[in-house]
Amino acid sequence: MPEAVETPRPAWPPDWPCAHGGPLVAGDYRASPEDFIVEECLDFAPEGHGEHLWLWLEKRDLSTVELARRLARACEVTPRDIGYSGMKDRIAVTRQWLSVHLPGREAPDDLDVRLGDTPVCVLAHARHPRKLKRGVHRRNRFQLRLSGPIVTHPELEARWQRLVEAGVPNYFGPQRFGVDGHNLTRACGILARGWRKRDDRQGLMLSTARSYLFNELLASRIRAGDWSTPLAGDVVMLDGTQSHFVVDSDAGLPGDASPGDASSDDSSPIARAARLDLHPAGPLWGVGQREANAEPADYERRLANDNAMLCSALERSGVRLARRALRTRLVEPRLERIGETLELHFELPRGAFATAVLRELIAHPTL
Repeated sequence: MPEAVETPRPAWPPDWPCAHGGPLVAGDYRASPEDFIVEECLDFAPEGHGEHLWLWLEKRDLSTVELARRLARACEVTPRDIGYSGMKDRIAVTRQWLSVHLPGREAPDDLDVRLGDTPVCVLAHARHPRKLKRGVHRRNRFQLRLSGPIVTHPELEARWQRLVEAGVPNYFGPQRFGVDGHNLTRACGILARGWRKRDDRQGLMLSTARSYLFNELLASRIRAGDWSTPLAGDVVMLDGTQSHFVVDSDAGLPGDASPGDASSDDSSPIARAARLDLHPAGPLWGVGQREANAEPADYERRLANDNAMLCSALERSGVRLARRALRTRLVEPRLERIGETLELHFELPRGAFATAVLRELIAHPTL
């Protein structure tokens, strides 16, 4: 990428056209917030006692940050007394837990009214000893409604079935980069000058730059056709977790399977990847050790050469190298036809984007 971003929304390729040559078909989504329903899934419940009041809230056309601000004002506490696990879409109907530190007192009786004119509904509440921390939820459940030419297109169900069976490229969605790529442009400016905490207190610009680099590497592997199959030297991540390990050369290479070799073993990384049990992982750029002599390292070296300013600036910032799966699996997927629309139902692990699923199915200017 050049020092200045000339293309705020790069044309990262979906998997389907690269594999099959078929163009994406026009479709619409999120015509109203009710077309994009998101529900946060925790794998535990509040304990029923403690200083923190946890609230199960439904919001419409409102960001999580603004909801947290309103909750702090309504309960007469500071913003740092509010906790939430994940950021949910604004143009959507979303349900998620937020916590508020209220030792020895209850929330106001008129909390629904105090939360403002934008519809917010308190669905449930319970006490818990601890504040809700970022990133503790395991999955998000989606219900998305599509309309337009895609609804009657004969290839739609085949595209959907491919995603169900082969997984979805785990791109960061366009919302990470801001309207018209504004966050990416700003991130490049801040990093080119030298990252400082005071210019990026929440780390959003670091996250934006790392997301861009991850998408670039994923795009290069999609073009090469090896984004979903482990290579020797790949870091692979167990499905739905952050657990990972490195594939060594004894695991076999794609296309080399023969009776008795490692790649034909049902427990080999290649076999496990084929059944979506694990996925190759790419870097979230930062300071840390990388593989030196393997094909995946060549991808990372080319990424660093093509994006020298961003990579070196991220390393100077001190952010640590992390890994993210190149692919994600749809959990409990279902497609339904309702009148002249389609409804998609699925769950994704924390950090995966529903818009990454949609960009494999439809052509839409925001994707």
